[in-house]
Amino acid sequence: MKFIKNNILKLANLFMMMEDKIQYKSFILGLSLFLGLSFLGFFIFRGLKTFSDKDRIVTVKGLAEMDMTATTSAISIGFSFSGDNLKEVIKKMESKKSSILNYLKSSGFDTKDINEENIDISDIQKYYEIEWQDGKQIKTKVDRYTARQNLFIKSKDVKTTEDKQEKIELDLISKELTSNVESQYTFPDLNSIKPKLIAESTKNARISGEQFANDSKAKLGKIKTASQGQISIVGDYQNDDESTATDTDTREPFIRRVRVVSTIVFFLE
Repeated sequence: MKFIKNNILKLANLFMMMEDKIQYKSFILGLSLFLGLSFLGFFIFRGLKTFSDKDRIVTVKGLAEMDMTATTSAISIGFSFSGDNLKEVIKKMESKKSSILNYLKSSGFDTKDINEENIDISDIQKYYEIEWQDGKQIKTKVDRYTARQNLFIKSKDVKTTEDKQEKIELDLISKELTSNVESQYTFPDLNSIKPKLIAESTKNARISGEQFANDSKAKLGKIKTASQGQISIVGDYQNDDESTATDTDTREPFIRRVRVVSTIVFFLE
């Protein structure tokens, strides 16, 4: 009887262990199913949200401007002569150049700051041209040779270059050495300020986007697409079709305003 009783107890314990294992496996299976459905529901929600939000966008532009000061400057003095006798033309060129150089030296300009371009000579190889006047062809005399030359004066102070240029021009006119006198400036490479300009334009675009989102009771999301406009120099001292009256009235010739406009598309949440 004792043997049978022990066997019955062993069988009971065995059934209890099997029942515990079954319950454990059922628990693991149920938990796995729950987690799987939860993740599936989450990704379905995200997918539906992304699909519903893909057309909720706002397109804004960000403007950034920066003033750029010239690093170096120079004064250009150009003059020319023409005629049919090349030797005479070159002689006149040398005489005028010598007179201009003497004036510059007497005015305190250092000879090491003065550079001379080679004389440029053009030969049209003819003495007459045919023109129409009052419905008739008229033979007009033209000079065969034209010689041109430029002198360049390095200016150590970009802020005083314009004043020096104006004085030189007036002095040469008074000495009957009239020439084409201009100020020239060299500015930093645009690539040196490009990252700062792009960052500023993006920041300004985000500010505009956030204002639009607030007005629409929405939240500004990530950037969908972005395009950078061409970096342009506006307010040019000599020729600027885009500058306003304020630009040309207040900005010095040795300062250029650099502008960029970025177009950015934001998601709205």
